[in-house]
Amino acid sequence: MVKVMLVGNGAREHAIAEALVNSGAELRAFMNKKNPAIARLSGGNFRIDSLENFEHATSFAAGCDFVVVGPEAPLVVGIANAFGSAGIPCVGPAIDAAQLEGSKIFTRTLLKNSKNPVNIEFATFTSMDGIPGFVDDLGMENVVVKPDGLTGGKGVKVFGEHMRSKGDIISYCEEIFHQGGRVVVEERLDGEEFTLQTFVDGRTILPTPLVQDHKRAYENDEGPNTGGMGSYSMQDHLMPFIPRSDVEFAIECMVKAIGALKQETGTAYKGFLYGQFMKTKKGVKLVEFNARFGDPEAMNVLPIMTTNFTDICQGIVDGSLHKMKAEFKEVATVVKYLVPNGYPEKPVTNSPIMVDEDGLRRIGARCYYASVNQKDDGAVVTSSSRTVGILGIAGTIERAEEIAEKGTALVSGDLYHRRDIGRKELLQKRIDHMKRLGV
Repeated sequence: MVKVMLVGNGAREHAIAEALVNSGAELRAFMNKKNPAIARLSGGNFRIDSLENFEHATSFAAGCDFVVVGPEAPLVVGIANAFGSAGIPCVGPAIDAAQLEGSKIFTRTLLKNSKNPVNIEFATFTSMDGIPGFVDDLGMENVVVKPDGLTGGKGVKVFGEHMRSKGDIISYCEEIFHQGGRVVVEERLDGEEFTLQTFVDGRTILPTPLVQDHKRAYENDEGPNTGGMGSYSMQDHLMPFIPRSDVEFAIECMVKAIGALKQETGTAYKGFLYGQFMKTKKGVKLVEFNARFGDPEAMNVLPIMTTNFTDICQGIVDGSLHKMKAEFKEVATVVKYLVPNGYPEKPVTNSPIMVDEDGLRRIGARCYYASVNQKDDGAVVTSSSRTVGILGIAGTIERAEEIAEKGTALVSGDLYHRRDIGRKELLQKRIDHMKRLGV
């Protein structure tokens, strides 16, 4: 039996853990809080520690065939290198390759230098010098401001949504510099986003079904940005507004990017690579790369995968994905996140929740524990981020949404969720948006 250690303890990692165990792996887990489901899936063979305590992580992984790293933060500071130095293969990119997510400046510059057609107009800054002029050149209404490093999906500000004047743009850039960061100012894109998650062994990329995430906290896409309030995928593995030719183009651009990365750094990208793309009037453009599976998007694709997931991970390690296919059931999925009241700005923390797992199984829904902690007495409490993802799977998105929504009622606590995710009205809103753009 293949022995695998998982690093991480969110809902993405719960989905990864489930897929590993269901495909025959013997699991152990290295977590910074006790996720009750991952603890069960590992048969109690887990350790609670800082995910960036590389010495303890490599020690606990001794004897494993490979390690799978879920979250981005330990990857961008070199956890895969630490495992490699200890002689333990890692499904997760080494530090140089992880900068595809860790540094927006690195990625935009890499795409520019390699003439990758998914890139957009941008400029990078280490001080305020040049920012007012570039904003004027781009047009204030076309501006997006991003900090260079990791922001948990919450650091991007878009003119017209988060910034209302040139003064707002300047103030946000000054705020980033005050915190010691660097700034990327780039053109605002108009279109619809889609998530393309892939398996990468350094050369070959195997895609998974397309997913669309919902970042805004409240229904009808209102409120502040979050880490993601839920997501859906369609039974044909596409989007109603994204044809297969766009997916093939996105994959070609991802292959070109990892080739340029290898040429630039000498490091082959091995792990999961997530491209956040947007279909615009100018074609498919890259919003950002992520060096891991998405959260919630992992919950949409891993539970419907029919190919052995442990074998895929071994193929990443061995560089043998060119001999494999990643196949999935032809079904639709909807994920709805239950989050603490007050999230994302002032979430209720350390508040108890109860999940009727038997009831969820009876209605055909699944739950994935996210930012929670199980205490010594068995109680499960909220942390400062999203709490539980509820997944519905069915032959149609309408039925998948019904299952997910029904499942949310089987979780109790000081929580809220977006009821509109996966519903036809919201999907039609996106289709109509693309029609208005003439795309």
